[in-house]
Amino acid sequence: MGRIHDLWMGTMIVVTRLNDRQFAINPDLIERIHASPDTTLVMVDGAKYIVTETMTEVIDRIACYRARVISLAHSAGASEARVAGWQLGLVPEDKLDDDPDDDGEAEPTAVPLRPRKL
Repeated sequence: MGRIHDLWMGTMIVVTRLNDRQFAINPDLIERIHASPDTTLVMVDGAKYIVTETMTEVIDRIACYRARVISLAHSAGASEARVAGWQLGLVPEDKLDDDPDDDGEAEPTAVPLRPRKL
């Protein structure tokens, strides 16, 4: 794909404008993707970008990006966990309160998920 793709691979996805210029975009900020007939990326701030890639190609790039983020977090978490004595994972329900644990320190309270107001 070229130099731009190599520089941004892993932190953003690279897509192509209708004038064949590539640009990198943060896939976490994409709210919607339309294909009518051109593929349009609608961002959370309302910005719109028309790209040459199909909707399926954009979705595949987002999936690869997210898989890479998870893989990096997993590998970083595994190596740091051995050194620091912790690892990435879900917070068990019994640890959701501020009760002190075995070493007398209070565990942080997990923030509950709330549905987005529409």
